[in-house]
Amino acid sequence: MASEIDIRPVFGSLPQAIHSLAIEARSEGFRFLDRLIDEWSDGRNRFDRSGECLLTAYAGDKLAGVGGVTFEPGIAGALRMRRFYIHPSMRRRGIGRMLASSLIDRARPATSLLTVYAATEDAPAFWEALGFQQACSDGYSHILRLD
Repeated sequence: MASEIDIRPVFGSLPQAIHSLAIEARSEGFRFLDRLIDEWSDGRNRFDRSGECLLTAYAGDKLAGVGGVTFEPGIAGALRMRRFYIHPSMRRRGIGRMLASSLIDRARPATSLLTVYAATEDAPAFWEALGFQQACSDGYSHILRLD
């Protein structure tokens, strides 16, 4: 399945399918995709500052996931992985790993430290498998040193 995945940067406008993904996330108790849509719509956060990006993962023509990198407000010069979500029907197929790896690769030239908040029971194992280490602090749970 992973070979059929297309990772695409988002520029200009969010894909229409992000609304369906947000509904799915909301059904799991997550509202961060609603925040993504709101902040993108009103221009507060477009993931367009130097070092930032927003990527989508498509399985064929279906939006399978989304994730971004923005500045980490708590650590000067660091970036933060955020708004990371994979549709439940697409999990455990390598899509999340591909999306996260693409975000890490894009962050590498801009920072030596990447943070993430592992919000679910399964999330720490996912992020740790990618090299993140537990580092509980205000706003994030894991860090990845890129140097």
